[in-house]
Amino acid sequence: MVTLSRRSALAAGTAIIASPLAAPNVARAQAALRLTLPWLAQGSTAYAFIAREMGAFSRRGLNVEVTRGFGSVAAAQALAQGQFDYAIIGAGPMILAAARELPVLGMATVNYDMTMGIALRADSPIRTAKDLEGKRIGAVPTSAEFPFWPAFARRAGINLQSVTIQQMDNRVLERSLIDRQVDAITAIGSSTIPVMQAQNAAHRFIPYSSAGLNFYANVICTRPEVLQNRAAQAEAVTDALLEAAAFQLREPERALDMFIRQVPEIGITSGGRENARLSQGLMQATMLAPEAIQNGLGWTDMAKWNAMTDLVMEFGAPADAKRPATDAIISNRFAGRIKLTEAEWAAQRTRLAPFGAMLG
Repeated sequence: MVTLSRRSALAAGTAIIASPLAAPNVARAQAALRLTLPWLAQGSTAYAFIAREMGAFSRRGLNVEVTRGFGSVAAAQALAQGQFDYAIIGAGPMILAAARELPVLGMATVNYDMTMGIALRADSPIRTAKDLEGKRIGAVPTSAEFPFWPAFARRAGINLQSVTIQQMDNRVLERSLIDRQVDAITAIGSSTIPVMQAQNAAHRFIPYSSAGLNFYANVICTRPEVLQNRAAQAEAVTDALLEAAAFQLREPERALDMFIRQVPEIGITSGGRENARLSQGLMQATMLAPEAIQNGLGWTDMAKWNAMTDLVMEFGAPADAKRPATDAIISNRFAGRIKLTEAEWAAQRTRLAPFGAMLG
């Protein structure tokens, strides 16, 4: 069962693989497992639904219930509290949760740029990050990008005291910008850009990466106890999600069909499929990284993870937080087995170039 709002009909997509891979031996069909998304059903996490539709879960003896999320911070907390068996969480919030000593563990990195940033109307007088001083910015406190707003502001030379933050619900975030209730919003580009385009709202985007804040995006996570006690199941869940992510890269239109069958609300609204296509393409553009191309889907560069951890500890973690050891919270144990060929990656670079340009 998937809990959705009207906004979920404005986005979609992710990835798939042409032929099934051998599945780990899961002895019998499992009772329903609970997987939480970091946000609404949309392109950045559609592989969770595609895995259901294409049978990637069922072939491995898995029955997975996918539930919408309320931000990566909230998803990490819910996973740690045992409300879910598995979760898809942004790398930054996941590291932050570990620094707060929550029991979260990453099993595979799906995409490699969180697309955190500042969304603006196209006619906004704000041209640079420094121009945000004196302005009102809308933000969802439990979102993936909001904890790193102070880090972006510091690196971009923004006087935080001059900025007014207006906290709001994720269902009205983009609308508040379109209706000029705020001057800008903190956002995940792969989520917000399709919503803005769906409402014919011309926009611009200033990525946090422009100030040197580079974070991996979605990580397939569980709790250490789940991995220890149900290793075959955890492996099967990871493989199924990555299989779906690869299929979506190879066959994006079929992937959209599958996603819409699983989440019919996406196809009901005018332009819903186009917005799903945009959301899918934006997420997939962030998969064009050396980690996946050279090593296979799900692979994590531990040196880059260490650098992200440094950023989290400097800018996002409480003063008394303990720096989590990289090898204690992320591994490549289940990563790298699902691969695209060199020719397939070359084709993806061409196909996805326009989506990468949208992210600034």
